[in-house]
Amino acid sequence: MDIQYFDSHAHYDDEIFNQDLEDVLENAYKLGVTKIIDVGYNEETSKHAINIATNYTYIYATVGTHPKYCNNYTNVDFVYELAKNNKEVVAIGEIGLDYHWEHDKDFQKKYFMKQIDIANTLDLPIVIHNREADMDILHILKNEIKPKVDCIFHCFSSSLEVAKEVIKHGWYISLSGTVTFKNARNLHEIAQYVPIDKLLLETDCPYLSPEPFRGKRNDSSKVMYVADKISNLKNVSIEEIANATYSNACRAYKIKEDK
Repeated sequence: MDIQYFDSHAHYDDEIFNQDLEDVLENAYKLGVTKIIDVGYNEETSKHAINIATNYTYIYATVGTHPKYCNNYTNVDFVYELAKNNKEVVAIGEIGLDYHWEHDKDFQKKYFMKQIDIANTLDLPIVIHNREADMDILHILKNEIKPKVDCIFHCFSSSLEVAKEVIKHGWYISLSGTVTFKNARNLHEIAQYVPIDKLLLETDCPYLSPEPFRGKRNDSSKVMYVADKISNLKNVSIEEIANATYSNACRAYKIKEDK
């Protein structure tokens, strides 16, 4: 296998994969996607991610509560218990803030910080969901509860200024299929800016299919289109992008690099 890819963010709990999950994963692996992070966003999907990771040696799980699910009745005790008791769990996430919808910001901040504390306690990296909450995310990380672990800014969509702040603190930026969109000039600029040793690739499947599959179901096999676009933007080979992002993800998630 000449090139190996690492899809650092996928959602295989989605029912759209119910009929052909095994075939999808087998096809991605044959095409060179030899490591995948299956990401939880509530208790049910976190357990589902662990189950998939248990059945596939090249898939790893994260556990966490997405800001969408943070309210007065939220309990994140399961995050600690699942992460502590399952070796397949390599990160806490996806967690963070999402101000696009009408979700209570105070609850989001509360549970974001609680889960950062869990990550610090268990020495696990955090996978950050950030939607229209740049300043509050950065304020929390810099002033409220500083992470002692690596931070991965999943599906990065913020400004170049925010990207510079993220890189300044040594955190990682993960780019998805959106970077392949013709009108995504901001992401093109960010892809060119981010140092290659702080870059990750992801699909966020089944969402955000890259060109030329936009609007169709996404899966891990399409992470190579993200790599190809970034290689063009950085004017380096796709092999260099694939190898670097593979190594970066292994380092960030503390996974043995089988190369």
